[in-house]
Amino acid sequence: MTAAPLIRVISFGYGHTGLLDDDGHNVLEPPTADVTLDLRRVLYNPHQDPAMRHLTGLDDTVHAHVLATPGARILALNTAMAAHTLMHQAHPPVVTVAAGCAGGRHRAVSMARAVLDFLTDMSAGGGYRTELVHRDAHRPVLPSSAHR
Repeated sequence: MTAAPLIRVISFGYGHTGLLDDDGHNVLEPPTADVTLDLRRVLYNPHQDPAMRHLTGLDDTVHAHVLATPGARILALNTAMAAHTLMHQAHPPVVTVAAGCAGGRHRAVSMARAVLDFLTDMSAGGGYRTELVHRDAHRPVLPSSAHR
């Protein structure tokens, strides 16, 4: 039996590039993806607010703050539409979307969640599976100098 096509959405932090993964075996690099969003300069950065700095995009306060950036929701929709379109051209039928910010805790997580929400609606007919991976959301907060 063949698995249904898959769209994988990965959030990550550029600031962790060159460090070892959780197993200590592989050096972290930005994920290989069909669509990559570099969100370091285009979305509100919750790291700048001490009340949100140690939260993640999994927290509703942070998620709402990031998505309040003008154009954020349309960026998520357009990204989902691009992945949805690519799904019908991919061989094998796996499409990866990567969303990166400085630390991979706030903007990337929030955008990945928003993209996945749109993809879930688009795949309601059962055309493909979706998967969400937050690679760096559990890592320590990077220093403010990494967020410039």
